[in-house]
Amino acid sequence: MSSEPPGSDPSPPSIETLDLLPGALLGTIFTKLDIPSICSVASTSKSFRSSASTILSFLPHFLLLDVAPSIGLLRPLLPPNNPHLETLQLDCTRLDDSSLDCLLRPSLRHVSLHNCADFSGALLSQLGIRCKLLRSLYLSSVADKRWRSMCVSDLEQLLTGCTQLETLSLMFDVSIFLRPNFARVWPLASAKITCLEIGYISSAMVTELLSPILGPQHSPSRMQFSILPNIQKLWLAVDYITDTMIGTISKSLISLTHLDLRDAPIIEPSVTIDLTDSGLLLINPHGKLKHLSLIRSQEFVATDFKRVNDLGILLMADRCASMESICLGGFCRVTDTGFKTILHSCSSLYKFKVTYGSQLTDLVFHDIDATSLALTHVSLRWCNLLTNLSFIRLASNRNLSVLDLRDCRNLGDSSLQAIGTLSKLKTLLLDGSDISCVGLSYLKENVMSSIVSLSVRGCKRLTDKCISILFDEYSSRELRELDLSNLPNLSDAIVLLLAKSRVQLVELRMRQCPLIGDTSVMALASMQADDDSCRGSSLQLLDLFNCGGITPISFRWLKKPYFPRLRWLGVTGIVNRDLVDALARSRPFLHVCFCGEELGTNQWDNSDDMYMHDYEEVDELEQWLLDGDNENADEDMEDAEDNVEN
Repeated sequence: MSSEPPGSDPSPPSIETLDLLPGALLGTIFTKLDIPSICSVASTSKSFRSSASTILSFLPHFLLLDVAPSIGLLRPLLPPNNPHLETLQLDCTRLDDSSLDCLLRPSLRHVSLHNCADFSGALLSQLGIRCKLLRSLYLSSVADKRWRSMCVSDLEQLLTGCTQLETLSLMFDVSIFLRPNFARVWPLASAKITCLEIGYISSAMVTELLSPILGPQHSPSRMQFSILPNIQKLWLAVDYITDTMIGTISKSLISLTHLDLRDAPIIEPSVTIDLTDSGLLLINPHGKLKHLSLIRSQEFVATDFKRVNDLGILLMADRCASMESICLGGFCRVTDTGFKTILHSCSSLYKFKVTYGSQLTDLVFHDIDATSLALTHVSLRWCNLLTNLSFIRLASNRNLSVLDLRDCRNLGDSSLQAIGTLSKLKTLLLDGSDISCVGLSYLKENVMSSIVSLSVRGCKRLTDKCISILFDEYSSRELRELDLSNLPNLSDAIVLLLAKSRVQLVELRMRQCPLIGDTSVMALASMQADDDSCRGSSLQLLDLFNCGGITPISFRWLKKPYFPRLRWLGVTGIVNRDLVDALARSRPFLHVCFCGEELGTNQWDNSDDMYMHDYEEVDELEQWLLDGDNENADEDMEDAEDNVEN
């Protein structure tokens, strides 16, 4: 008879019991785990470690973007005798050309290598030579280091060797390839490519790349051959979005369904290198386009699409009735008339984004109730003429899940009363708005149980009392990302309350908060997530850049074993640069940033959600990889602390 009380669950099997399982059964179990999970289990017993080493020779998928291992640490995880490896995803920050023999093999079908700055063009050519069955390829930051070279022959070898490619992402500056040699190799590319993404390319190179070529000189009928004829999705970052480039793309890519173009001019564009109303008229001639994004960044120059007005938008809207997603940034000459036409013409629209809409007013949403729209994603950033009236009307879309209203300065508490009724809202970004405690109380009463990501950066009226509203009985809610940056009245008291509430935050940003200090770091380090399976703080990202109260004392609490899942940390280097450097050495898998840069992966280098996994497992992976080899770095950290005290 069972000794368990009636209705109780039996105790989970112990490690010793699992050790007795047959090897074949253990092997079957291990095949269901990802790399961090395998290493986590392997660290518990010798038999599991042996099973892990064996199963690594049979795994079809190797996905590891959360840490950046060296080749010495990576080699045991990627044994050369694994003929089944089809998928490889890796952060290559600490790797270079000497790693190619370990990484590349004929069985690979899907490769995604991030942060390849120390690789040369040999990475491209060797992929073409060794991985001929590739179907998808993602490469970022290749040869970013100045002394790394890359020739067009490397690209040619990649394109001629990988004849099965369907998705190609070259997330680096391809303008390092000489014109016109760059365009000449693309006719050799696989006709199966349907998705193409390029990190940076000049508009002239795009035009040359996609321009049709003539057949052989002596061919009976010198027909024109299209380059990349089956492209459906195209993402490009260029120097200038121009009419010529738009025309070439629209004419050449007849199957295009997704078009995402963004530029960041370094000088004010002239009429010959700019987008005009005529260029918008060329978009979507074949009527297949579903997603359109045209963004002009002001990263280098405060400029916009000066040669586009309502007429261009009206002409484009005639061809965009079936579009589902439209994102427009930098169209400062377009008024309510143009934007309203989009909303009333595109009945299938679910995503609508406008950035720098300087002439966008409340009139654009005046009769949005009269449309059949079912918007789920709306972004209206830097649209300073919009008032509460717009946001109240916008909230009539009951299916909204993402609402980005950053830098809409006239957004106030009455807007949040309407937004607070959106039960499906997951992401709410309110940076720089005019909200107060009253507004946050509206959110608490309704939607805070569903919100995953909340940002109130730069909302100057908010105090500790306001923020405390978010944490009342909050441990059972879904919040994972919180941005409290640039709040002059935010103090350590609110962080103590946060720690007490046991909210399982994954990302916490508090940069530029003068009253945040060492007490906050100690509270967060001591925080225990309200989850039996999660030991220690759940934070993966913590931004404390330029927080006025941070001193060298905080660095004692940023060492292991505190913050076991932390992967991104922002601090101020001037606190003590030796301590910052020592911390980075003691935690090699932690990205320590001290120059004020925004933390996390950027918009051009995001990993897919399907590759995210529990950082509890990643911490065990780190332990398994290092296996005590990091003692010297810990000693460096202690020496740096001693120097500060002396």
